[in-house]
Amino acid sequence: MAKTTTKTTAKTKVEDEVKVVTPSKDKATSEEKSESSSIERKLLALYQLQQIDSQIDKIRIIRGELPLEVQDLEDEIAGLETRISNLSKEVQTIDEAILEKQEGIKECLSLIKRYETQQMNVRNNREYDSLTKEIEYQNLEIQLCEKRIKEFKIQLDLKKDVLDKSSTVFEERSKDFETKKAELTDIVAETEKEESVLVQKSIDNQGIIEDRLLSAYKKIRTNARNGLALVTVERDACGGCFNKIPPQRQLDIKMKKKIIVCEYCGRILIDSETVENLKNS
Repeated sequence: MAKTTTKTTAKTKVEDEVKVVTPSKDKATSEEKSESSSIERKLLALYQLQQIDSQIDKIRIIRGELPLEVQDLEDEIAGLETRISNLSKEVQTIDEAILEKQEGIKECLSLIKRYETQQMNVRNNREYDSLTKEIEYQNLEIQLCEKRIKEFKIQLDLKKDVLDKSSTVFEERSKDFETKKAELTDIVAETEKEESVLVQKSIDNQGIIEDRLLSAYKKIRTNARNGLALVTVERDACGGCFNKIPPQRQLDIKMKKKIIVCEYCGRILIDSETVENLKNS
């Protein structure tokens, strides 16, 4: 009887231990499933955000370089306007300088005429010589004014030539600007509504992603040439840089115990099965 009691007691202890251990394993499994589910939700949220952002990118690609061309033309036109304005002021200044020298010549001629009249009424040679020197001085002033007028006219011709060319370019660029702007307006009108809806969807999706993960997504997306921050594993390779992914790493991606990035390009990786499940759901 004593032996039977001892065996029964020992069995009870083992069962108790099993009962204690079994819930512990179930709890661990539950936590792992919960963690996996959490990572999957994050990946799916990122995948949906990536799809929306890619659609926005396609719309903007349709516009191509047109917005940049319009901006460049606008900047060039503004520069030409400033240049034409400055050249016009310089032309006006030169015209005023020529007019001033012409008035100076008239004044010199008037003085010469007066001095010549005074020479007819001088009382001595000293006065005559003095008036003669004044006449010579005025003639030199006339020669200097004429020289300056010639120089100003050369400058004026050059400035006017540059002004005419600049005005021609300005007219051409203005026509180009109006054409490109009209094209851009038409394209924007066609895609604006669709883009605004997608942009709002993108904002809404960003709201359900934790800040740290969203910040990483945006940083990767900015650095990626094609704007893809999250890609699927296709044919055992990264869908972004197409480098092969080791089998163990592929298994880790499928397990979804943590978010895994490509060791070559840094993009976030998601398995194609998860993506298919999302599409079919």
